[in-house]
Amino acid sequence: MKVKALSRSAASTERQNSGDLRMQHRNLDPDHHPMARAREYTRAVTAAKLDRMFAKPFLGALGTGHRDGVTATAVSRTALVPFVSGAADGEIRIWDLASRKCVAELPGGHSRAVNGLVFDNDGRNFYSCSDDGLVRCWSVCPLPSNDGGPSSSSSSTSTSSKRSTPHGPLETWRVAGTFKSIDYARSSDYFATASDSAVEIWSPDRSSPVQTHSDLWGSDDTVSIVRYNPAERSLLAMCSADRGIGMFDTRLSSPLRKTVLSMKSNCLEWNPM
Repeated sequence: MKVKALSRSAASTERQNSGDLRMQHRNLDPDHHPMARAREYTRAVTAAKLDRMFAKPFLGALGTGHRDGVTATAVSRTALVPFVSGAADGEIRIWDLASRKCVAELPGGHSRAVNGLVFDNDGRNFYSCSDDGLVRCWSVCPLPSNDGGPSSSSSSTSTSSKRSTPHGPLETWRVAGTFKSIDYARSSDYFATASDSAVEIWSPDRSSPVQTHSDLWGSDDTVSIVRYNPAERSLLAMCSADRGIGMFDTRLSSPLRKTVLSMKSNCLEWNPM
């Protein structure tokens, strides 16, 4: 019987100094590492992502910012200069992206946190929704004030008296609950809102919803996100607090389909393709 003992020198296993790295012996046989190529590919992709993450993507800050946390932002669909932001204290600010300066501050736009902001199709007005149960329409540019002179009509005087700021609000819509999200249709003058256990379609010319979807597949959870499809004008998608994602067709009175995910969705966007 033959007995063979493996012996290694102390220099191959011991460190000369306490700061040296410990030597690790590995079997480099490819048969024992079938996933080596996949691991190297993952490491290469991660390294490329880290290079982009640390490539100084930060361009600049917009002025001094809000006093409270920013909860909603929106950019115009027709121009890159106007930009609006809403905060948890209900304040709304209008920014100029070219100069990175605040153009107007709308303190007290809402009494509670602003949950959604969206521009209309022409980019002149924008809409805001909040936990206070209000949807308000604002003007990007300041409107002229009417002092009730002989050249101003009674209707314009009453409209200007309702405005708390030169930017509005122009109109206000109210519900019993809270609004969580808002989106404007790309090819029609309708906007959709997500409120407590309901998705509602509104017209700027009416004070009540044009269409209401309250039977959300038997679920009473809060709808957190609502988005219009940019290509299909009647297609609408939503996210709810019960980890569900649903789809609606505004031409029908009932929702289309719902899928329940393993985790809750924080946001939803359509594929631009």
